[in-house]
Amino acid sequence: MHAVVITEPGGPEVLRWTEVPDPVPGSGEVVIDVAASAVNRADMMQRQGAYPPPAGAPPYPGLECSGTIAAVADGVTGWRQGEQVCALLAGGGYAEKVAVPVGQLLPLPQATRLIKAAALPETVCTVYSNVFQGARLAKGETLLVHGGGSGIGTTAIQLAKHFGATVAVTAGTREKLDACAKLGADIMINYREDDFVERLMEATGGHGADVILDIIGAGYLSKNIAALAPDGRIANIGLQQGRKAELDLGALMAKRGTIMSTTLRARPAEQKAAIVAAVAANVWPLVDAGVIRPVIHCELPMSQAEEAHRIMTASSHTGKILLRTE
Repeated sequence: MHAVVITEPGGPEVLRWTEVPDPVPGSGEVVIDVAASAVNRADMMQRQGAYPPPAGAPPYPGLECSGTIAAVADGVTGWRQGEQVCALLAGGGYAEKVAVPVGQLLPLPQATRLIKAAALPETVCTVYSNVFQGARLAKGETLLVHGGGSGIGTTAIQLAKHFGATVAVTAGTREKLDACAKLGADIMINYREDDFVERLMEATGGHGADVILDIIGAGYLSKNIAALAPDGRIANIGLQQGRKAELDLGALMAKRGTIMSTTLRARPAEQKAAIVAAVAANVWPLVDAGVIRPVIHCELPMSQAEEAHRIMTASSHTGKILLRTE
């Protein structure tokens, strides 16, 4: 098969579409003929040498895919060869084939074509496990989403609105904020022009955010605490502005606040399977019906992964960037 290989740590130019050995499924796994994968910031970190794949994962980037089951190994029940699926991966999505544990499979949604479905598994599982399972966002509460125009952000807006929350977003351009508004966001904040804490407090009558979905990390820690509502929860899933910051415990204590910080990729297979099962039960029916939909910026051939990473680096896109094998 062919896959996108990282020849050495570096910029997008180190990505090469080249021939590699086919995957061999282990017990309880299937092999998927990949139709498409999607670009995530974790892929860029891996390319730069800052986020190696977990033990046993393929060395190629790609944390999600859609495709057709090509082979079924021993111990697999409930899935068959020829079935179209989506999958949450620990790596290897930028390839023509990938082996994946059956606990990380989801059926192809009826309302989504096969290529576009590649945009769903990582974002939906990340948002549901952090915002709803971890931070316990409830109906009537306010969610603040940093990076509202990202794949994570566009998914979080739709899910939070469906479950009855008020949604505030930050983004750096009017175009991204307009896209967030069309998805249902209630409070739009341009972080280049406004202090997001001041704008959020003004818009919520001084209440703040009950839950903050944070992709920024250290650079926003003190401001996120200031933006919290009483008993608020910060769900940190990214480190775009650093990993180390001074924590004012007094400020956090005054809010009775909670900070959780998680990754999805390195979790044990049983934890991923539990998240996927919860998504299948609580979110996938909404995707199946077209209530929750993937937002796609563009589709490129997988051989053009270098260009896809350049688009991601420029951060001018809204939604997901897809890489298709066709």
